[in-house]
Amino acid sequence: MTTSASLPAESAPPVSGGGSVTDRLVEANRRYASEFADPGMDARPVLRVAVVACMDARLDLHAALGLELGDCHTIRNAGGVVTDDTIRSLTISQRALGTRAVILIHHTGCGLETLTEDFRHELEDEVGQRPAWAVEAFRDVDQDVRQSMQRVRTNPFLPHKDDVRGFVFDVHTGLLREIDPAS
Repeated sequence: MTTSASLPAESAPPVSGGGSVTDRLVEANRRYASEFADPGMDARPVLRVAVVACMDARLDLHAALGLELGDCHTIRNAGGVVTDDTIRSLTISQRALGTRAVILIHHTGCGLETLTEDFRHELEDEVGQRPAWAVEAFRDVDQDVRQSMQRVRTNPFLPHKDDVRGFVFDVHTGLLREIDPAS
């Protein structure tokens, strides 16, 4: 499969009449919509699972997990960490839309392993305001998966905590490695 990511920038498909990458994406959406047929799905995921994962562009979660449109809720952020906003999404997913299982996926070579909370201080110096959010940087991906599992399992807003599992996706092999929450 060839994607625009696998092409040199000068080889990327041109946008009609020039324009930005956003223009290119909007144009792609028009082509998609011209052949779109409403699948008639409900917003409730068929497999009753929510996947929390990193936003890293190398993770094609549906392909990696054998998922189809409508199978799951996908919640992505930097690092795939369980933050207050992740809990908000999981709470809505479970309480209003019927999910029962949570899969957490971090990955090898994550950019959050190279940052520290100093990033917030640098932003404050640059723009004059400190971000209200934590960077959630980490040094040990396995331990961060354990921490995320613990945050889900101990949150009072989430009623379904029996099926919470965490994994590390290897960006070089495509394999998931399950993390033992007790280690």
